[in-house]
Amino acid sequence: MVGPAPRRRLRPLAALALALALAPGLPTARAGQTPRPAERGPPVRLFTEEELARYGGEEEDQPIYLAVKGVVFDVTSGKEFYGQGAPYNALTGKDSTRGVAKMSLDPADLTHDTTGLTAKELEALDEVFTKVYKAKYPIVGYTARRILNEDGSPNLDFKPEDQPHFDIKDEF
Repeated sequence: MVGPAPRRRLRPLAALALALALAPGLPTARAGQTPRPAERGPPVRLFTEEELARYGGEEEDQPIYLAVKGVVFDVTSGKEFYGQGAPYNALTGKDSTRGVAKMSLDPADLTHDTTGLTAKELEALDEVFTKVYKAKYPIVGYTARRILNEDGSPNLDFKPEDQPHFDIKDEF
């Protein structure tokens, strides 16, 4: 028995090729051109508390960063919320995980420490982390506290999967 005509077998492939060629946002290369690599944001880096404090929105020409769960976000595009004199400026330039969890701007809550938070507060933290920060702002780095010991040496016992309310696959 003879199989289907070759042109029938090629139709679905031709349709797929046409769809890929016309799809918006997909990088394309013409004959003789080398494809361009995907565009990347700024490199991800490790921030000490002192370094992160430099990005609190005080200087006009500096980006505005804040950390939640040890992840540093560039919130400059939300300057009306996070810039100097803005309602949430107190969260910037530091890891404000506890404040985000408690929906608090009290200076005592503007810390990375999640000790003693209720299940409801931890749930709120995860929701805001995912639906606000990860959804709207680029990740530019991580806090050093997350992976280093107090003396600055590497924490050899650090395992992202063991951190409370942290799932590495959710960050990328």
